[in-house]
Amino acid sequence: MRILVFGASGNVGRRVVAEALQRGHEVTAVVRDPDRARRSLENTTIVVGNAAVPQDVARLSADQDVVVSATRPKPGSEHEHPSTAESLLKGLRLTGTRLILVGGAGSLNAPDTGDTIVDDPRYVAPAWRGIAVACSQQYAVCQEETHADWTYLSPPALLQPGKRTGSYRKGRDTLILDQNGLSMISMEDLAVALLDEAEVPQHRRERFTVAY
Repeated sequence: MRILVFGASGNVGRRVVAEALQRGHEVTAVVRDPDRARRSLENTTIVVGNAAVPQDVARLSADQDVVVSATRPKPGSEHEHPSTAESLLKGLRLTGTRLILVGGAGSLNAPDTGDTIVDDPRYVAPAWRGIAVACSQQYAVCQEETHADWTYLSPPALLQPGKRTGSYRKGRDTLILDQNGLSMISMEDLAVALLDEAEVPQHRRERFTVAY
């Protein structure tokens, strides 16, 4: 399968690239700084592009099977998140290529209240509320899209580098907690879940979430 990854040099993007290569897929990494990317992304085709430019999205996705977006705005630029989602979807309407968008947890519902966790300090610390709100707006953009073929992957409350176990639990709109009340997964296993969905689609034009 031919997979195009926006944000390929980021924390999640690098792990998506590694998982895809391990499974034998052909990966094209979209970056803004190719010299830096070559030091961290081996065995991939590296191209320059911007997910916020629909023409770039359409041009680069034309011969791909799946587009993965793992972009994340810099602090202070959180407002770019929903507009970048609009750009991705606009470009992919032209090519029909499937999008798997790595988003945020803020729009997930708390298991005990049923309310979104964006304003729940148990799961979203005040310092992270800005990006959580932006991710909720990003998901709303996807929900309104009826033509492009999209899937939105919400991570759990805690996503950090770790080990690849190959195991995870999956849900839809509710935050997944473990027996200790924690909601977490490693970036490596988030990549496993994403590639599982890419290979065997189960959530077209809908959201899913994963956690341990």
